[in-house]
Amino acid sequence: MAKTQAKNKTAPTDADVQTYLDAVTPEWKREDAKTIAAMMERLSSHKPKMWGPTMVGYGQYHYVYDSGREGDMMRTGFSARKTALTLYCIGGFKDKDPLLAKLGKHSIGKSCLYVKRLSDIDLGVLEEIIVKDLKYMADKYPE
Repeated sequence: MAKTQAKNKTAPTDADVQTYLDAVTPEWKREDAKTIAAMMERLSSHKPKMWGPTMVGYGQYHYVYDSGREGDMMRTGFSARKTALTLYCIGGFKDKDPLLAKLGKHSIGKSCLYVKRLSDIDLGVLEEIIVKDLKYMADKYPE
């Protein structure tokens, strides 16, 4: 019997990125989100696209797990969540400890970098982290 593929919950939509960014509150978080949006577009060379209702993604790649599950996901992206700006570092944080040590106030999950405010971190170091992650993605999932 053929195995059925579950549909991914996170998928690109036709929602307008600018409308999402303009609705972020409070104002300081909206400005931080717009700064991240411009940075990720510049560093990734991809136009932003909404992934689900709250994630801004740049680029796309196709993955296939050993289990046979497969799908598509953004190469990098972020969301302006209530408690923090969440940056999606799809490649994770292996080999990024020296950069994270210099970043400033943050926390991490498996592939998420959480920042309360951009004023809490070094934006140059953040750029280095994003560039390193995009290189990892380009090597693992060539475009």
